[in-house]
Amino acid sequence: MRLYHATRSPREARLLVPADDYETLRRRFAWRVPPRYNIGVDACDRQRPDADALVVVREDGRADRLGFGWVARQSNRLANAMAASGVRRGDRVAVLLGQAPETALAHLAAFKLGAISVPLFVLFGEEALEYRLRDSGATLLVTDVANWPKVAALRERLPGLRTAIVAGGRGIDGTLDLDAACERASDAFDAADTAADDPAIIIYTSGTTGPPKGALHAHRVLLGHLPGVEMPQRMFPQPGDLFWTPADWAWIGGLFDVLLPAWHHGVPVVARRAARFDPEEAFALMARHGVRNAFLPPTVLKMLRQAGGGRRPGLALRSIGSGGETLGAELLDWGRSTFGVTINEFYGQTECNLVVANDADLMEVRPGSMGRAVPGHRVGIVDAGGNELPDGEAGEIAVLRPDPVMFLGYWNDEAATRAKFAGDWLLTGDVGRRDPDGYLWYQGRGDDVITSAGYRIGPAEIEDCLLRHPAVAMAAAIGVPDELRTEVVKACIVLKPGVAPGDGLAREIQDHVRRRLAAHEYPRLVEFVDALPLTATGKVMRRVLRERHAARRNQGDVT
Repeated sequence: MRLYHATRSPREARLLVPADDYETLRRRFAWRVPPRYNIGVDACDRQRPDADALVVVREDGRADRLGFGWVARQSNRLANAMAASGVRRGDRVAVLLGQAPETALAHLAAFKLGAISVPLFVLFGEEALEYRLRDSGATLLVTDVANWPKVAALRERLPGLRTAIVAGGRGIDGTLDLDAACERASDAFDAADTAADDPAIIIYTSGTTGPPKGALHAHRVLLGHLPGVEMPQRMFPQPGDLFWTPADWAWIGGLFDVLLPAWHHGVPVVARRAARFDPEEAFALMARHGVRNAFLPPTVLKMLRQAGGGRRPGLALRSIGSGGETLGAELLDWGRSTFGVTINEFYGQTECNLVVANDADLMEVRPGSMGRAVPGHRVGIVDAGGNELPDGEAGEIAVLRPDPVMFLGYWNDEAATRAKFAGDWLLTGDVGRRDPDGYLWYQGRGDDVITSAGYRIGPAEIEDCLLRHPAVAMAAAIGVPDELRTEVVKACIVLKPGVAPGDGLAREIQDHVRRRLAAHEYPRLVEFVDALPLTATGKVMRRVLRERHAARRNQGDVT
């Protein structure tokens, strides 16, 4: 089937067939996954060479534009350099870089070689890096001068890591300088003839429920992501689209929610390497460069909201997607007033991403719901045995295999892979319910669900209610032990700037939740904190909050 052409039109590249409503969209959908497929070839070699691929924003705000032709040639040079260093098909290539052209080139080069890329987050410390490099068995690492010292400190403990290619690394002993290696290499490369099911990338989980596990994905994972990008980004792509996310490209949200799907469609992506997220800078970047499409995680949205200021001049966003934590009515209303569009929430996880989404153009967006199953994915609510539960009943959110976006398994962990499934249902570990209209409602991680006086309480609804209080900037709800009720709800709250904590404010917040939800759901304990513990991808680590509470309780600091 003709799918990939040098001058593909959006109609040829897009998997979703435009429709006026969700049911028609779902009914028209059919997967188109060719038996032979390579992400590296698809993402750059099939695009118009003169079309913009990257808009690289410097610290002073100026931008460099790089075309798909440049990306194709440079990724070929890097693939040749990797091959000359001994990288072979199936070898693991680690990529320790932020949002930069070299990051994309390293992944594409690995894909073209038939190697397996391993994205690594630049904020990882030595212990986190050593674990992932050792577990994956990476033989080559691509990094830069800023991150090289962390790897140099542990290299002796990683005998399998044979080669390091360092951007800007001229003169560093025991490494190859990236620019010099590419200058010596040819810009022609015959990409490996990979099957769609051949392994392409290992993305490590955030480690919210134990040691990080490497989710091994096949080349088809890019095609599997497309409907889940196209739907919440309002039938992406459209003429003039330009995509940006502050999410790091080391995570599935940065690579497969934004960069690679955009390049499949020939849409340019903004790259901005920032030491930390600055809300005002983010607003200015989107306005200055005419960003049309964005993936903004909930934590980012909350930080933007904290910056205040109402509708910002110059913003021209056509679509905003968000995922990772449940959005509530307050954030949705703020998004409409600030950006002029409805933020479309979506859902997925590293092992099986973008399987549920909203699209306000096609269906009602119900605050608190993560949407309906993206066309092409079968999402259900099941019990521990993998039996699908009726609408309205809480259970584990699950995805039926086979599915192009689903992982191949956990790297070096067959037992964990088996435990991830109940029959043909992939178990997400998240608790939720489906209503009669097919909307799915996230209630929390399985270990985040609070059991109080016989009630099972998900933290998401409580946190949404807490965020509607005018004093609250961020909030997390956890269950803590209680002799009478098994557990009670505790709220850990970050206040807005200028708001002073106190017993009176705590009682006011408790009453705010009691009036709006239910007596058994209001937080009987309120703790004001300076910050919430977050994973590297911005998800609240409620487990850490529970552990902190338990430690203080053992010391007699709390009841």
